[in-house]
Amino acid sequence: MALTARIRTRDGWAVPHAVVTVTDMTGTQIARAETDPDGNVTEDTHLTPGPYTVIVTAVGYAPTASTALVTASGRADVGQVVLGRQAGVELPPPGPWTIDPAHSSVAAVAQHLGISSVHGRFTDFGGRIEIAADVEKSRVKAVIRAASIDTGNGTRDDHLRSPDFLDAERHPEITYRSTGLTPAGTDRWTVHGDLSLHGVVRPVDLTLIHLGTGPDPWGGTRAAYRATAQLRREDFAMNYNQVLQAGIAAIGTTLKVELDIQAVQGESLPLP
Repeated sequence: MALTARIRTRDGWAVPHAVVTVTDMTGTQIARAETDPDGNVTEDTHLTPGPYTVIVTAVGYAPTASTALVTASGRADVGQVVLGRQAGVELPPPGPWTIDPAHSSVAAVAQHLGISSVHGRFTDFGGRIEIAADVEKSRVKAVIRAASIDTGNGTRDDHLRSPDFLDAERHPEITYRSTGLTPAGTDRWTVHGDLSLHGVVRPVDLTLIHLGTGPDPWGGTRAAYRATAQLRREDFAMNYNQVLQAGIAAIGTTLKVELDIQAVQGESLPLP
């Protein structure tokens, strides 16, 4: 019989050295295994068909328990188990927080030639978050320097800075200002806001997950978030495209935006 499981963090990273314990319905331990460096476990052990409890623990993470059913074939695939940081659903304390660009990323992904993706990121950005006692009244403002786009190809980056796309000379800043917050779970929200891009302002919603809050090695307190959104280029008057002979656009019309944010607790100027 093979017991298999994949242990991941909320933002998809593998959790090595997590301990997977299997007990029967009486609470008796039947099997125990540790994940490999890729966060996976495959344990050959003898289990009779029936239900079992699978408990996953790891240092710094909140434990989880779930039920697994061993089939007549003797296999039990627990699937992917997601661990949250210890007290990870505890929300950040109210007050000002500053986005740390050195430990954050602002990335975008576009389809290329209809068969693959081109990944880019902005290297110059900043922002402030005001956490309110009533979380739904919290606010965020972020500013990105359009000219800081980096896709790993200088010629392509120059084209993206041109009037065909970002027009960074005329519109040097990309800004996002929240207008509201709707809860979607204990650790996730929909952030409503206005995005100013290429001289056009449009409402854009972010799907936001709170990954945890805790101390850092420098005596501060940090909160981590992951946010995603999809944008249509034509909504921001970026209509350039090259159509291939087969009728496929060279560059997709939809952009996937991926934000990994660390915010440091501390004083900042009030949001305007």
